[in-house]
Amino acid sequence: MKSIVRSNAFAFLTDTTKLRRYLCSHHLINHSDHASMELQEVIRIVSSPFGGLDDLEENLNKVSVSSSPNLVSQVIESCKNETSPRRLLRFFSWSCKNMGPSLEDKEFNHVLRVLAEKKDHTAIQILLSDLRKENRAMEKQTFSLVAETLVKIGKEEDAIGIFKILDKFSCPQDSFTVTAIISALCSRGHVKRALGVMHHHKDVISGNELSVYRSLLFGWSVQRNVKEARRVIQDMKSAGIAPDLFCYNTMLTCLCERNVTRNPSGLVPDALNVMMEMRSYKIQPTSMSYNVLLSCLGRTRRVKESCQVLEQMKRSGCDPDAASYYFVVRVLYLTGRFGKGNQTVDEMIERGLRPDRKFYYDLIGVLCGVKRVNFALQLFDKMKRSAVGGYGPVYDMLIAKLCKGGEFEKGKELWEEAMSLGVTLTCSAGLLDPSVTEVFKPVKKKEEAVMVDRRALNLKIHARMNKTKPKLKPKRNRRSKTKKNMQR
Repeated sequence: MKSIVRSNAFAFLTDTTKLRRYLCSHHLINHSDHASMELQEVIRIVSSPFGGLDDLEENLNKVSVSSSPNLVSQVIESCKNETSPRRLLRFFSWSCKNMGPSLEDKEFNHVLRVLAEKKDHTAIQILLSDLRKENRAMEKQTFSLVAETLVKIGKEEDAIGIFKILDKFSCPQDSFTVTAIISALCSRGHVKRALGVMHHHKDVISGNELSVYRSLLFGWSVQRNVKEARRVIQDMKSAGIAPDLFCYNTMLTCLCERNVTRNPSGLVPDALNVMMEMRSYKIQPTSMSYNVLLSCLGRTRRVKESCQVLEQMKRSGCDPDAASYYFVVRVLYLTGRFGKGNQTVDEMIERGLRPDRKFYYDLIGVLCGVKRVNFALQLFDKMKRSAVGGYGPVYDMLIAKLCKGGEFEKGKELWEEAMSLGVTLTCSAGLLDPSVTEVFKPVKKKEEAVMVDRRALNLKIHARMNKTKPKLKPKRNRRSKTKKNMQR
């Protein structure tokens, strides 16, 4: 009997525990559902494209929301790509009024970073002012992002101004923040301002000199100032800091970009001298180093030198990558060396390189631009054999080019091929109809016809002028008075 009672009591306790757990879990589910509904409602109001900022605040006041720092962060993160930065700022200001001191510094920094990403100068200034009024601390990473954004939008003076009063934001002027403002200024070529910051905080950047020198080199490269870039390299060597691969690649970029406009014939010799200097410091040039040179050679249409540099890469033990071949093939196509360009593409594939779809997009676009659709089709076949996918844009381009060139049969073949492969096309089926699509005639024939008409017109004008022009009698030669006197 005792055992029965004991077992019944145990069963009762077990059932009670289960019931309590069920009720608690049901309450949590309801609570989480309610919180989720509140969050979705606030997100809907903030991200709504209708109404002004005052309407936004009115709508928020009508909703009974149990505000929390977590909810504020979730709303800002969810709406940052959906709405304007001013609506985000107004929502945050409303949250500050309702929640007061419960918002921490990290929420302020989160919103400030979002506004910096959105590049809204006025919103950044308003929130910075609020930070100072409420004695909030700005994080170092937040200052770095804000300074970079301000310099990008042309407000470098504001970035320097904030740096000077960092102590009012409870943010120290240490190695991180000094390096951040120097990097931000140099990213847009404001090197002299960056040098001023560097000289005033020499002691602070101790141990972080390499990063600062890198920024200065990049800044002079933006200005294409080779002389100052060389001086930075020399200063590094004098200070006992060995320039690394990034420094020399930046120097190469500065030199090659300057030579594109001033001395195209000096591109190869000057770049090779820098590479020789790199090797003397046991830094081997990489494909990125050569690609800087190949890119500039392609822009100046230096075909022979581009091919020579590609061969030199192989001889020196630096394997060309897909970008190296792209620069060479592009300049070959642009200058009409289509056979050589196709051979170079085949060589790249034989070497085991598998370029991405952008490689084929750009080169097929180049061939269509120079009106060599037959070669574009050949390159498209290679693209399909490589199975990189993303054929839709290429089909659109080639079908339009073929049909507008009068080759409707080939265009129709490509259309049917795309349909059989299940490729989604954006071009209209009306392109395949000769009665709808306007066929463009070659421009050369028009130019020749215009030239012939102009010549005929000029001949007619000259003929009319010759008819209407009166014939003048030849002037009699008058002897000078001295000769008459001598005869007398």
